[in-house]
Amino acid sequence: MTDRFTLINTATFRQDIKKSCFIALAAPIASEADAKQFLTESAATDAGHNCWAWRLGQAYRFSDDGEPSGTAGKPILQAIDGQNLDGVVVNVSRWFGGVLLGSGGLIRAYGGTAAQCLRNAEKAQLIAMSTVKITVPFEDVALLQARIPTFPHASISAQDFTATGANLTIAVARDAAEELRAYAINSTRGRALVFAQDEN
Repeated sequence: MTDRFTLINTATFRQDIKKSCFIALAAPIASEADAKQFLTESAATDAGHNCWAWRLGQAYRFSDDGEPSGTAGKPILQAIDGQNLDGVVVNVSRWFGGVLLGSGGLIRAYGGTAAQCLRNAEKAQLIAMSTVKITVPFEDVALLQARIPTFPHASISAQDFTATGANLTIAVARDAAEELRAYAINSTRGRALVFAQDEN
């Protein structure tokens, strides 16, 4: 499975192509609402076009904003996908300089401006996570609480105490979820009950 990345901060890049000015703004997003808000705030009101694309898991959208179909939004999305990015939105504003670029020129200009903006941006690897739920008796609670943080990206996100022990909800890197489940059962000699994990 290919590693995926997202942006840490907002990034920008500007270039002039045949007298037209292209400015890209890119940002990390966690929801479609985040993307819409960013696009509203980043659209340059005096630009001729504000073309954009975003990717969030399997969901994506793009817009040519009046440019010929397929010459702006899709190349921006391809720039996002080409760098294995997720949870990212990019807006490219264009101020027309009087020289027509043609379809090929527009594709290269929008896609290239977005790609360079993303190349310049600071990135972080996305970690696929799972949630593991464990019911454990009192005698084993301290042991698990101490050991859980040693698993990759693992933390206890919730714990509820019962009359006999505790219910622990643990976020952990998906690749380590099965190892954590096995450890919980083996270290408690089968006293822990481990429930199927949910993947995020």
